[in-house]
This record gives sequence, structure tokens and C-alpha cells, in this order.
Amino acid sequence: MNDRSAGPLRATARTLRFGDHPDALADASVLPAVLRALDRDPPGAVLDVVPAYATVMVAWDAGHPDAARVGPWLAEIEDAARAGGPIGEAASDGARDGASDGASDGASAGARDTDRLVTIPVRYDGADLDDVAERTGLRRDRLIEMHAGATYRVRALGFAPGFPFLSGLPDALRMPRRDRPRDRVPAHAVAIAVDQAGIYPLPSPGGWHLLGTALTAVYDPHREEPFLLRPGDRVRFEPSDGPTPEEPEPLELLPERPQLPAFEVEEAGLQDLVLDAGRFRVGRFGLSRSGPIDASAFRLANRLLAQDPHAPALETTVRGPTLRATRESVIAFTGSGVRPTLDGRPLASCTTVRVPAGARLAFPPGPHGVRGYLAIAGGFEAARFLGSASTDLRARIGRPLRAGDRLGVAREHAARPGFAFHPPELGAWREGRFPLPIRIVPGPHPDDAAWEALTRATFEVQHGDRTGLRLHGPDVPGGEGTSEPTRLGGVQVPPDGRPIVLLYDRGSLGGYCTPAVVLDRDVAKLAQARPGA
Repeated sequence: MNDRSAGPLRATARTLRFGDHPDALADASVLPAVLRALDRDPPGAVLDVVPAYATVMVAWDAGHPDAARVGPWLAEIEDAARAGGPIGEAASDGARDGASDGASDGASAGARDTDRLVTIPVRYDGADLDDVAERTGLRRDRLIEMHAGATYRVRALGFAPGFPFLSGLPDALRMPRRDRPRDRVPAHAVAIAVDQAGIYPLPSPGGWHLLGTALTAVYDPHREEPFLLRPGDRVRFEPSDGPTPEEPEPLELLPERPQLPAFEVEEAGLQDLVLDAGRFRVGRFGLSRSGPIDASAFRLANRLLAQDPHAPALETTVRGPTLRATRESVIAFTGSGVRPTLDGRPLASCTTVRVPAGARLAFPPGPHGVRGYLAIAGGFEAARFLGSASTDLRARIGRPLRAGDRLGVAREHAARPGFAFHPPELGAWREGRFPLPIRIVPGPHPDDAAWEALTRATFEVQHGDRTGLRLHGPDVPGGEGTSEPTRLGGVQVPPDGRPIVLLYDRGSLGGYCTPAVVLDRDVAKLAQARPGA
């Protein structure tokens, strides 16, 4: 992916601001032009472009050979946007024709028809329809008429894959969020909150008021065009009747019949995911990057086998699967969380190992850490979605392994067994030595009091998953604001004062204050920290 295999990512980001008012981008129609310009000949270092309200965040790899182009490229776009210059030309044919990976695919997909009007049929049967009518003093039919009579603008996609944040809600319908969010909002629910409308693409928790059901899915990974809406689109709702769309099933990435079968899954682990480097330049659609949580351990497993550091490998969590080898292969295991065995004997970590046909690999829990990585010579065979083979559970792209699955090798690749390498960074903190020193830098919402609270005390991991870790410790000043793009390692602080460190499967947008960001090199430390660490 744009030669990202050269080394570990050194992610950095810059937020372009085009006005102080939240509607600056959407109402002025600047956003479509800015996105077209950002999609035109982007430097190879660019990792993501995420619009939100009056801002667009651009993230890039500072260690990439093309990183020096990013600054001048952004400055030109920013200057032209503020001066009203010619930033709205269509993306070049070269940029689209070169879409051979997920980064280019995502960029091109967002560049087409930037001022479309999309009509969405809605069955007005929402659980909160009568309550909203009562609280606004409107008759039910008048409420529906007003909601369907407005023209909305897609200000951003985020929170969930394809979830549209729509401006243009009539003033008479503006209401605060529900006092108590629902644990489960059904897929396709049409909802309002504060001054916005939105559509839930998949079941999820939510605190918006439900007015009806969209009769067209705004997101379906099985469609040729998975996302119905894009930032900058105009939207109208049309009262209608008809069947509710089916919830999309997970998109299968593992082949049912691999070309080169290597393992059969006899028993699944807690959460076994096939991943590659991740899915880049898809944040504008509300998708997460995904990819390995402990990226350094993932790359090392592949490098031991002398292959692409980002070849698809298997991430295990606390307890891994039991696999029966159906052919001879060479593997490498790195990371923590489990104690791998080969036919009941301990398997050396950070070492290439020959696995004969018929042998059994198992990954029982270990004493320290959370995540480990099993790489195979040739990489695991998997289909790609927007250029990546990574599983994304939030977006229903791929799924965890289950008993009966067969894992295949993507290509023949010779690797030497018995090769070992133990880099220093795989030392103390993966062996359970605490506390972990975590380095931070100021975030997009710097605050002296929050910085002091974060750096003066020890915090404890309360719980976590691939989305993020909630920390317990002294209260940190925080709060809510206008939703903005989120960053890997961002330390979000909700009003309750309990920090959350964002990881790879985070939502692309968030409205909590972010006073600090964890350095990329230290995100892996947190990825291996169990509750109580």
C-alpha cells in the first residue's frame, strides 16, 4: 500500500479549518471542492482524509519517502479554499486509474458527483415519533411533513460505517439527546438530535430520537457501492411504505475453498482475526483503519519469514484457536497473551518453525499481555474490501474464525525454519513489568489542567477492546464539543473525567475533548495491557 512496508508508521495529522461556524464547510459547499482537491494527486504518505463540520483532518506517515510533499500540498489547498480559488476541478484520470489499493479506491469513491441530491424513502414508524410531536407541540402529520420537507446536507459520515450527520433540521424539530441512550437502536432507524438528523446503518447504542425507518440501506458491504451517501451530498426524505431492508451479513473474506489449504480450525479462540496493514483513506465513510493492534509484533512475525511485513496474519486475543495442519508450512509467532504449543510442546516465540502436515497448533492463555500474531510463509489467503484483507467487526467486514474454517496460503513462499530475532522492544513491558511508561503529546484540545492530571499519577486499565481502553484514576478535566475526526492513540476525556485511549477500531468521529495523544510507538504497549494493568 503506497510502499508502507518500509517501516513502522510515524503517523501525524493536521486539521484544516475553513471557518469558525460548524456549518462553514457544508453550507458554503466548500467541502466537495476541498475533497476533490485532496483526492487529486495526493502524496503517497497520506493515510486518511476525514471531513467533519468545518474541518478536514489529514493524517500522514512522517517516515514515508513522500512525506515532504504533504505540507506544500495542504498549504496550496487551504489557501485556495480560503481565497475562493479553483480547487474544484475533477480528480485527475491518473489518480483514479491508479487505484490499485484501498487508499486510492477510497479516495476515488469519495470524489464522484460531489453535489448529488439523494432521496431516501422513510416509513414514519419511529418509537419516539409521538413523544417528539408532544414535546414540540406539533401534530404528528405536521411533524412528518416538516421533517420530510427539509433539504439536508451530509456534513460527515462517522460514529458507525456510513452513518450520515445531516444538517438542515427545521428549528421547530430541534431537541436535546435522550436523557438515557438506548442500548440498541435498530438498523436503518431515522433519527434526530439537537440540530441534526441521521440514519443508523447497523444496530448500535444511541441517544437520538427515532422518527422512522429508512427503506434504503445507507451502508451494505455487499453492494458494489457500499455507501449510499458521501460528505457534501444533499438529502431529502420521502414518506413511503414498504419492507425494512435486511441487516447486512458479515462480508466473507476467507475463501471457503483455499487454493493452498494450510490449517483447519478445530476450535476457535476468544477472537481470532485475519488482518493486514489496515484499510487506509476510508475515514470519510465512517470506517476504521482496522489492522493489527500491536503493529510492531505483527510486522516482526512476517519479517521473520522474509516476506512483506504487512502480509495477512492471524491476531489472537488472550486465548487462540486450535489448528490442525493440512500441509507442511513454516510459521512464526510473536506478541503476547498466549503460550503457543506444537503437538503439546512449547513453541518458541520470535522464531520460524516448520509445522508438518497433521500437526496441531494450540494457543492457550499466557500470564501476560493480550494479543499475539501467527504468520505463515506466503501469508494467509483472504479477499480484500477497499484494498485491505483486514477484518472490521464494526463494519461487518470479515468475521472471527470459527470451528470448521479452513485457512489457506496466499502464495508459495520458501522460508527457513530456525531463524530467530528478539528485538529489545519486545522486552520488559511484554513480560508483565508495570507500570508502563506511556509517552503523550498535546492533542487537538490542549488543556493545562488535563495535562497535569494525566501526567502526575498512575492510571489503571479498567477494560478495553480493539476500539479503545478506558482508564481508571484521578479525574481529568474533559467535556463534549463539536464532533471532529479522531486520532489513533487519542486520549479522549468525556464529562465523567475517565480517559479513553482510542485504538485502531475507533469511530472516525468523536465529540469528546482530546487533550493528549499517545505516541504511535507506545500504542502497542497499551494494546498488550490487560484490565488491572
